Amino acid sequence: MEPSGWKTISSERHFANAHVDVVTDCVQTPSRAKPRTWTIVHRKAAVIIAPMTRDGKLLLIKQERVPIRDSIWEMPAGQIDNGETDESAINQVALRELREETGYELAPDGELIELGRYFSSPGFTDEFGYLFFARPIERSAHGNAHDETESILDCRAFTIDEIRTMIAENRIRDANTLGICARLAARGFISLAPR
Repeated sequence: MEPSGWKTISSERHFANAHVDVVTDCVQTPSRAKPRTWTIVHRKAAVIIAPMTRDGKLLLIKQERVPIRDSIWEMPAGQIDNGETDESAINQVALRELREETGYELAPDGELIELGRYFSSPGFTDEFGYLFFARPIERSAHGNAHDETESILDCRAFTIDEIRTMIAENRIRDANTLGICARLAARGFISLAPR
């Protein structure tokens, strides 16, 4: 079902695998009389988790990212498989990704706070992420269980001041982490203001 005023005239698939589907759509938009053609990468939705320890530090993972040929610090995240769309299933995916990527889990007295959704790069993909704040977290008795496709090199807790400095010095560079930090600050959970 398309939003009001939007109509797909045609769609041509160029490539598809388990992770992406690349199409060129001809679309009538609400603001243009003439249809537009646009190449789009369809991707599964994702979860992004900001895990906070009891002492107020945020966990980041350092992960090798092949497309950028670099290792970067980022919040744990993962795709939602099997078309899970109900709130409970999405929350469980967030908790699973937290445990798998960091070796931590939500403490028995902890809370998983939904922070909304965002689009990672709407100029070329419809991918969006569900943002979560998990606090407090504690080490899992089961440890981590990295997926074989991931290259997680490190997991470390950082103070909010360290996070702020890493953002300012361009050491945190991925949209997921920048987006969730902005949402945490806007909601008053952390302050990114210089001291």
